[in-house]
Amino acid sequence: MDDSSFLAKLEDVEQNIEEHENSCLAQQTAKSIKHSCEDDLTDSVLTEAFHDASLREFPASHTVFQRDVSNIKIPTLGIVSTSTPDVKQSKQPAISTNTYIDSNKSAPKARRSMTDQLKRAMLENAASSNRISKTVLQKEAVMSEEINVAMQAIESVSMEGDLGPFFGLPSKVKDLILRLKGIQDLYEWQKACLSLDSVIQRRNLIYSLPTSGGKTLVAEILILKEILCRKKDAVLILPYVSLVQEKVRGLSSFGIELDFMVEEYAGSKGKFPPVKRRAKNSLYITTIEKGHSLVNSLIETHRLDNIGLVVVDELHMLGDGSRGAVLEMTLAKVKYVCKGTQIIGMSATLGNVGDLQKFLSAENYTNDFRPVQLKEYVKLRDSIYEVNPKEEDGLTFSRLLSFKYSSAMQKVDPDHIIALVAEVIPQKSCLIFCATKKNCENVAGMICKYLNKDFLKHREPEKAALLAELKDSGSGCLCPVLQKTVPYGLAYHHSGLTSDERKLVEEAYSSGVLCLLTCTSTLAAGINLPACRVILRSPYVGADFLKRSQYKQMVGRAGRAGLDSVGESILILQDKDKDKVKNLVSAPMETCYSNLLHDGNRGLLSLILSLIGLNQVLGFMSGTLLSVQEVQVCQQKTLKELIQESTEILKQKGLIEASSYVPDNAILQITRLGRATFKGSIHLSYCDVLYKDLSKGLEGLLLNSFMHLVYLVTPYDMVSLCKPDWMIYFREFTKLSAAEQKIAAALGVPESFVARKAAGQSVRKCVDAVVVTRLYLALVLYSLLRETTLWNISDRFQLTRGFVQALLSSASAFCSCVLHFTEELEEFWAFKALLTELTRRLTYCVQAELIPLMEVAGVMEFRAKQLYNAGYKTLAHLANADPNVLVNSMENLYKKQANQIVSSAKMLLQEKAETLQQEVDDLLMLPNDLPVVSCRRF
Repeated sequence: MDDSSFLAKLEDVEQNIEEHENSCLAQQTAKSIKHSCEDDLTDSVLTEAFHDASLREFPASHTVFQRDVSNIKIPTLGIVSTSTPDVKQSKQPAISTNTYIDSNKSAPKARRSMTDQLKRAMLENAASSNRISKTVLQKEAVMSEEINVAMQAIESVSMEGDLGPFFGLPSKVKDLILRLKGIQDLYEWQKACLSLDSVIQRRNLIYSLPTSGGKTLVAEILILKEILCRKKDAVLILPYVSLVQEKVRGLSSFGIELDFMVEEYAGSKGKFPPVKRRAKNSLYITTIEKGHSLVNSLIETHRLDNIGLVVVDELHMLGDGSRGAVLEMTLAKVKYVCKGTQIIGMSATLGNVGDLQKFLSAENYTNDFRPVQLKEYVKLRDSIYEVNPKEEDGLTFSRLLSFKYSSAMQKVDPDHIIALVAEVIPQKSCLIFCATKKNCENVAGMICKYLNKDFLKHREPEKAALLAELKDSGSGCLCPVLQKTVPYGLAYHHSGLTSDERKLVEEAYSSGVLCLLTCTSTLAAGINLPACRVILRSPYVGADFLKRSQYKQMVGRAGRAGLDSVGESILILQDKDKDKVKNLVSAPMETCYSNLLHDGNRGLLSLILSLIGLNQVLGFMSGTLLSVQEVQVCQQKTLKELIQESTEILKQKGLIEASSYVPDNAILQITRLGRATFKGSIHLSYCDVLYKDLSKGLEGLLLNSFMHLVYLVTPYDMVSLCKPDWMIYFREFTKLSAAEQKIAAALGVPESFVARKAAGQSVRKCVDAVVVTRLYLALVLYSLLRETTLWNISDRFQLTRGFVQALLSSASAFCSCVLHFTEELEEFWAFKALLTELTRRLTYCVQAELIPLMEVAGVMEFRAKQLYNAGYKTLAHLANADPNVLVNSMENLYKKQANQIVSSAKMLLQEKAETLQQEVDDLLMLPNDLPVVSCRRF
């Protein structure tokens, strides 16, 4: 009935329009008119006719048709068809009658009936399987309108102004933040920061706040503004692979909703240079090392100006050894090459912010806001003191610790950790930072030994499910410590766990299934896992006394926004450390110094090599943090002298040479080896060793197994972290085939040497210790590739499963580097195909059928097995999955996790499709230099 009444009304309207046009024609032929009758043919004609049939009451097909009606061009007596003008449009000047009537022209074609068009649209919609949501259409229309307004403002007024209702963004972004992150409103400091002139005018900015203050959300809003409004790409640099993967999972949903790409650059993932996308902009989420390679590739291909924004999390990492040097090089290159790229740095711990401001030409915003108040305490014997900077010694007595210990318990727990923990768990959460990995396991075991048995009943089904998943992740194996502690709601967290285990522990802790984690200091700088109470087991990390920045990061985890009104940190100390701790809790933040001279000037050497490789001038050095801090850092030599000295070292290594085209040899150029080293991001101390190893490998490369190739890509920097067990070495060596043993002997490790070492005999023959240990690590990797069971390999070689996994991850990343290294050297052409496949195998190291699923960010081996067994065998299956069905199909999978997995799969599938489409477009594109054959006249 509704449809028929709608069509009847439409017939009446069309009849009125036709009569109106005929009337206009009669008037135009009778007399000269000054105004076009188009003014009467407005959208209001249809609106008035349908005043009692609201648009929101129409069926979906009517909605689509009505939207199309606004774009229908109504011909008027010989005039070229134009869109129906708005009722407010200014009137047109008088037009001659001849404009409308031309007897020599054929009559215009009859316009198709709007009723017929509507019927046709309805039939097409009925035949389609897709249903159009009115709510979705309305939201898309609103967002499209807001972006159009923003873009018009960019083009006509300014690129720096506020361009939308939500800090220059469409309101849909605010809705997504609420739906995907659960954030209803921004903190006042966030609003103030986003309203800064430096943000609006797109100047570089450094902002610092305490941990858990909400820094990341500000950065994400700025990234979305850059991508959506300015249509530029953005780079987000994070310190750890796990953080990159977590952020890719979290932002993929935004990419799907807002139509931009989220690309992961971590480990062996990432394409250099990145795929050039014409239709969409990209957000590159990258580690420090991959970020440097990404910037280098964009500079080399003259595409760095596509990057509108670079965001650096944990900016204080500039002072972190060789990684700090890489980060400094990256930012210096961005600042030097592309002046229009905005740099945003954020950190919770910054000391000499003035130096960093000068280095980045940035403004500074600082706020001491915390969503939850933090109270810092120290414990000495049975007394607890509150940290009070106003007091002379910085401490104020707070209370005596109440506990009832037996004599046996007092011996086991002299620091009263159990008493401190029992005050908060299981109702609230607790983190205990320990000095070593072994101490983490011991403390967790000790606590659960003396806990009340009632702890076993708290969320018992969820803890049983967690144990089952931990067992599944270990292919049937379960850590005995976790098996003992998890039933009590406790677990340990350090690098000895596999990434699967760490992820499961983190998720269980976040959801409240686990109430206590014992962990090392790396957790403080990693994934955000807040607690009601944070306990520092001692003021040491390993054998080193805590730094102020480390201390602030750890205690900053105290307090859960929305759950706690106050967060507490308690540092346990002994009498001998009392004076040091007083200085620790009140000392200013450490100064962040340039690390280009760290490790024998390694950073400076790499930077100079890349500058020559990118045809830049050495004057670039004046824009580095090292130049800003020359007086403090370059104490024995000037920066100019260090540059000259480094240039000579590069010449000696054969990485650069004087140009043969210039008589005075004043111009330097990069050699083939230097270019390969630069493109592969190879450590300068072993680039020549790698070249020799690869050259020697070509002479007798064994291809009937992966053994030889695995040795060639075993990371040199892992050698110092492992000491071979000679009995295990000999046992594994004897399992090799005769051909593989021959390769080992050719490398310099004969069976006789390993046998003598296993028997405890002295060996007179000089053997390269690096080669010996590297081959031992290669045996670990080779065994892992063949068995793909990390627990078995860990047990066989008596190495922690976390170390084995770290070795595998490092090997896959190094294999990717060696691949780029060989691509620049023609003599190594044969390695390209071999290393491409080996990189893929090392990256996932699972059964081939699971690899497509493990490409999705956040999907580990155990989850991939679950998905595969549930019928999700391909990326397309996962991308089109219903998150609700996933939750019901798999144990211990939460709705949020399911949504992230599906969004990540959609993003990856979309990325692959975009890449293939780009290749198609490139193939079909007409060459710019196509020869033109001129026609000769005879």
